[in-house]
Amino acid sequence: MSDPKNGANGPKNGTGANGVNPDKDLNAQNLPGQRGDQGEIIGTRRGMFGANNGGDTSGYGGLVRTVRLPGATSRPYGGPGAGGAYGYFDEVADELEGALEEQGLLPENVIEKTVVDRDELTFHIAREYLPVVAKTLRDDPALRFELCTGVSAVHFPGDKGRELHAVYHLRSITHTRLIRLEVSAPDADPHIPSVVSVYPTNDWHEREVYDFFGLIFDGHPALTRIMMPDDWQGFPQRKDYPLGGIPVEYKGAQIPAPDQRRSYS
Repeated sequence: MSDPKNGANGPKNGTGANGVNPDKDLNAQNLPGQRGDQGEIIGTRRGMFGANNGGDTSGYGGLVRTVRLPGATSRPYGGPGAGGAYGYFDEVADELEGALEEQGLLPENVIEKTVVDRDELTFHIAREYLPVVAKTLRDDPALRFELCTGVSAVHFPGDKGRELHAVYHLRSITHTRLIRLEVSAPDADPHIPSVVSVYPTNDWHEREVYDFFGLIFDGHPALTRIMMPDDWQGFPQRKDYPLGGIPVEYKGAQIPAPDQRRSYS
């Protein structure tokens, strides 16, 4: 039976059952990027594709989206199948903190925060401690994260003082577990210790992150560009890198680079 107030198809005017537009509700479950009111707001994103000088012809120029990073998670961390109770995420955290203490390190100085987001466990590590944490995770019998599947990066210009983030994905074959490490560095000092001595397969991954983001991995055996020419200026995957492009000739006409094209009203 239809609701006489809302009509045959439910609420009108784009609102949900609670009278709130789901596209504007931070706690809505239909948007995969939402984290409710938790976390840290580092900026507001307007439009799409980085076009902000009149070159946006996509129709998405009016979009406004909050850039929100997940905040620290409280215990218990849980894990797959834990149902919100003590789980393997807590076991890994306990073992890592205990192993660091055995080495004379204070876990709160090494681990800046622990985040559980979208059923993934991430340790945010102070960059100077990255090699010792990686070695501990690899060698401790209770941890045994033998495999690092690579390092990726992201640039958050609005995250002042830690604009560059490097993310490491670790897998324990022994215990069948997955975790992530995340390390940040400022644009003004884009240095992170290399973990090639711990995970040799990271050699080319670190070169790629250096090539595209400008993160310098101190101690890397041969930190050179891997995709772009050696004399390339800038780092193409940074958010502040110009959209650019190369003008193209097409049947005698010149098509300008994307950031030089006019917009349509």
